[in-house]
Amino acid sequence: MENLRSLIAENAAVALALGGLIIGIVFGAVVQRTNFCTMGSLSDMINFGDGRRFRSWWLATATAIVGVLLLRGPGGVDLSKAMYLSTNLDWAGAAIGGLLFGFGMVFGGGCASRNLVRAGTGDLRSLIVLIVIAISGYVAMGGLLGPTRAAISSATSIDLAGMGMASQSFGAFLARFTGVAPASAETIMAVVIALVIAVYCFAHAPFRSSPVHIVAGVGVGLCVVAGWALTGLAYDELADVPVVPGSLSFVRPAGDTLEWMQRYTAIPIPNFGVATVFGTMIGAFLMAAMQGKLKLATFFDVSDTLRNLFGAILMGIGGVVALGCTVGQAVTGASTLAVSSFIVFAGLIFGGIAGMKVLENLD
Repeated sequence: MENLRSLIAENAAVALALGGLIIGIVFGAVVQRTNFCTMGSLSDMINFGDGRRFRSWWLATATAIVGVLLLRGPGGVDLSKAMYLSTNLDWAGAAIGGLLFGFGMVFGGGCASRNLVRAGTGDLRSLIVLIVIAISGYVAMGGLLGPTRAAISSATSIDLAGMGMASQSFGAFLARFTGVAPASAETIMAVVIALVIAVYCFAHAPFRSSPVHIVAGVGVGLCVVAGWALTGLAYDELADVPVVPGSLSFVRPAGDTLEWMQRYTAIPIPNFGVATVFGTMIGAFLMAAMQGKLKLATFFDVSDTLRNLFGAILMGIGGVVALGCTVGQAVTGASTLAVSSFIVFAGLIFGGIAGMKVLENLD
């Protein structure tokens, strides 16, 4: 492990770019082949009473939780520097951002990752949605809406460090209030949460008998674990500009991709997030080509255009406020057991359901 760590850390930029591209390709192929879709999973439940894709989403989270637990084993990867585990618990941003993103993904025809996959198969509507997500995300991050977002976060966040806690994970809370050793507390909470999710998923007979939904959840979860492994091994705290560990997320990386394309001559090697964006589109393209499903598509009419642009703006703003999306928080963030990630997860679900109700009334 140490030899691999040294090799990756010494060639971090190239390793993150190539690794991110490969992980993105696998992710895009899995999502395209299995029709993994978080917005679609809510639609299936509400409109058809079919909870299989919803459970697939949760299974991805459980798979990632177990994978991260194994990565953290003796001599493994240190993910303590990940942004999700900050001692600054921005509960309001998590709730508001999750609701905005969940509501927006209904109007935008799916979340950021789903639009990436569709863009890779020839859907020009999704490509426009992604561009708007990228721009509105940057507006919320450091643009016109940046000061407002930061002010709300500063006014509502809870400083857990002042309570003697090292992070905002459920394991840290267990350790703080029971006296259990931190490492043991993390293991206990990871096992308990993953087990509860697994029981919820596999207690459902239709899900148990649907291999494609099981493969989708496990596949997406493993892609997230692979991202954590790569970025964790590449992390070097002595580097001039250390890049903290992370994994799949698609709102800020969409904006970073636009920026990288405009600044290629200054930054020739894309970062991990940008590489996964390109990889996801390539993976979806390759899988769709194999399936014979490549097809150019665009907006149906003016109302369809306005609806998608509205959803894209909400997703861009909501994704930055929440620090992630249906994959970036509900799978990647949740795999660290961060409390805010599960708040975002709940917001995504309730926001998505609300969006469907509103859209239904508009139609």
